[in-house]
Amino acid sequence: MEKETNTEEKEKFSSLQAIEEASRCLLCYEAPCSKACPAKTDPGRFIRALRFRNIKGAAEVIRENNSLGGICALICPTEKLCQKGCSRCGIDRPIEIGKLQQYITDYETKIGMSVLKVRYHNVGKIAVVGSGPSGLEAASILAIHGYEVTVFEKKEKLGGYLRYGIPSGRLPDNIIDDEIEKMRDLPITFKTNMTIGKDLPFSSLLTDYDAVLLATGFDSGNNLPMFADKKDVMVAVDFLSKSRNEGYKVDKDDVCLVIGGGDVGMDVCTTLKSQGVKEVIDVAREPMDEFLASPKELKRARDLNISLYDGYTPVSYQDKTVSFRHVRLNSEMNIKADRVFMAVGQRSTLKFDGLKTDDKGRLVLEGHRTSDSKVFVSGDLTSKDKIAVFAVKEGREAALEIISFLGGK
Repeated sequence: MEKETNTEEKEKFSSLQAIEEASRCLLCYEAPCSKACPAKTDPGRFIRALRFRNIKGAAEVIRENNSLGGICALICPTEKLCQKGCSRCGIDRPIEIGKLQQYITDYETKIGMSVLKVRYHNVGKIAVVGSGPSGLEAASILAIHGYEVTVFEKKEKLGGYLRYGIPSGRLPDNIIDDEIEKMRDLPITFKTNMTIGKDLPFSSLLTDYDAVLLATGFDSGNNLPMFADKKDVMVAVDFLSKSRNEGYKVDKDDVCLVIGGGDVGMDVCTTLKSQGVKEVIDVAREPMDEFLASPKELKRARDLNISLYDGYTPVSYQDKTVSFRHVRLNSEMNIKADRVFMAVGQRSTLKFDGLKTDDKGRLVLEGHRTSDSKVFVSGDLTSKDKIAVFAVKEGREAALEIISFLGGK
């Protein structure tokens, strides 16, 4: 498999650039950038520490609030969140918070800092099902509070969607490995190739553990009926997983059509380009003023000369030709493609046996707690925002609910 180019490697700050950028910070009281971070990573504090050359202190601030700070530095849509809240937006341009966070977490790794430590001494055993961003953050928080945590992952490697959905050019394996390695000093046991309900009954978790957190994410991609069972159609998340972990490639001369305008759709487009595919077309239902992809990922796609059509929804598929109709205008178009990739959302295939669900099959929740007082849920199963930083937020909140339930500090 060809190694993808990590564009972030080219754009990293040097030490001088990082200090200069941090010096632009206005040191706001009740910093709006910190309020705009879903994971409470507190950029206002870590930028202040960096500005005064306290890089170790800056790393401690990040890890104190976000165990996956190094990952979020690379993939978080900072331009829509913390940087959008930066007070310098009204003066010139926002502080480049993501790149500062990346500089700090890279420094932390280079000098071998060990920030994650047990701070409290609670007693109890907790099972976390799923090792995506929500499960990892929850496991870290629970272990820091002194609980023995076991993380069950059905795949061979840890990381969930971080490992099996995001292209390595955007999130390299070594970054994921480094973040997980930092957690190994905590009382966390990782068990891979373990599918709950198959290799281990769910009932045994309820018997053996004081609490169970379901953080399985959405493990399957959606399709549309007109594309079902078509041999030239592939679900986006399946393609991303196979291309990253199995070396799956598409013929470079194929005309590839991606349907969906979110970050997953952009990831498919850029992955196809990294494989050398000449003609990649993306069609999104949302008009450009409602486009789902982050501006950074949209720019990346445009820089690779990917053809983008906004505001069109598919209405039929026949003889390798997809017919589209515009959602606002009286306009239609046809695109003939050798391969079609569906990036139209994901869903969970998890069976909620014994847990109360509504008429649409969704879990009935009170906060993060299910109808079984010992079972909690976090991540995609509870959040409307399907990006890593919100999964981290959900994992943290669920962990704190579990600690409260168990009466811990």
